[in-house]
Amino acid sequence: MTSTLPAPLPPLHRIPSAPCAAPHPVVLPDGAAAWRVSRYADVREVLGGGGFTRAALYAEEHDDRPSGGGIVDDPELLFNQDGPEHLRLRRTVGRAFTPRAVARWEPWITATVEELLDGLVRHEGPFDLVSGLARPLPVTVITRLLGLEGDAWEKIGYWSDLAFTDGSHSAAEVESGLADFTSFGGELLALRRKEPGDDLVSGIVRAADAEGGIPESQLVRLVCGMVVGGHDSTMTMLGNVLLYLLGERRDAWPRLTDVDAAGLAADRLLHLVPLGEDPGSLRRCVADTDLGGVRVPAGAIVVADIVAANRDPEVFPPAETDDLFRELPAPTLAFGGGPHYCMGAWLARLELRTALNRLATRLPELRLVPGDGEVEWRLGTTSRGPKRLMAVG
Repeated sequence: MTSTLPAPLPPLHRIPSAPCAAPHPVVLPDGAAAWRVSRYADVREVLGGGGFTRAALYAEEHDDRPSGGGIVDDPELLFNQDGPEHLRLRRTVGRAFTPRAVARWEPWITATVEELLDGLVRHEGPFDLVSGLARPLPVTVITRLLGLEGDAWEKIGYWSDLAFTDGSHSAAEVESGLADFTSFGGELLALRRKEPGDDLVSGIVRAADAEGGIPESQLVRLVCGMVVGGHDSTMTMLGNVLLYLLGERRDAWPRLTDVDAAGLAADRLLHLVPLGEDPGSLRRCVADTDLGGVRVPAGAIVVADIVAANRDPEVFPPAETDDLFRELPAPTLAFGGGPHYCMGAWLARLELRTALNRLATRLPELRLVPGDGEVEWRLGTTSRGPKRLMAVG
């Protein structure tokens, strides 16, 4: 009997996507019935709120509510709430991530990147861009923003793996680990109430006290979501972008030494390279709604296919796809849209732009190690990224 090995997974910038089309019924990987929405304008309408919400996904009257495990499907998570509760909780941290606030962090984020690059430059022989840069950069940043001790990053990495579990951890391990993580979040909030500082958690405490009426459990989920979200997405993003640039777009590398060019490229790469292979961002239609000329029934799950929408030829001409240094003709949906637009978008842009600019400047001859074999992937419920990227500079 001959066994067949599974086909190697393609890099994220090469994952196939069905063409944009009018909303139509589909079946999700878990077997649930849904409506696929893929045209740019239609996806923006779904993400804009109104008749499509996250909170309704988890309403008890629906038998098809998501139950993916980890932290992603926790109804108390900020991303899974809507309306006044969502806005009230979002206000406790939103001001910390405005473009002006994030710009103030640029000097020490740049210094962090330089320190990590010092380690790579000193390294004799090939080095790993994931363990040397993509993983420690976002962990160091979120650790400093939250006022945590430097040795907390190993726990953050472990909790992040559990929060976005790929099924490789037992249910007992996930349950135990996330219980520890929740306790950590509660203890951190209590500590900041007792000994406030100028970190984000202290800011959340002050804003929540001024807002009033926010359950403690929601604040704990907010802190935990910031910890793992700020780590996992940026690590995955940077690893996938470097795989693309050094593997297929080495021609663009010299131009990244210009800060403005690196900023344009960062926006393009965030737009072109998704974090994972999710079917899209889920919402529930709360009332019969005409969407893109099609009637979507109340109660239906709607999957907003962001990857397809970001490739909509009516909005993003295919002829421009390969130009990494041209402004996008329309806002990318890589960070979502509407009331759930990612609060960390400006921070993610800054980290990616700085990392690419300083890497290209410090290591102009950087190349992936030839013949390193197929990419070994770190798999998660919402993301996929290389476990390692061996390079020489």
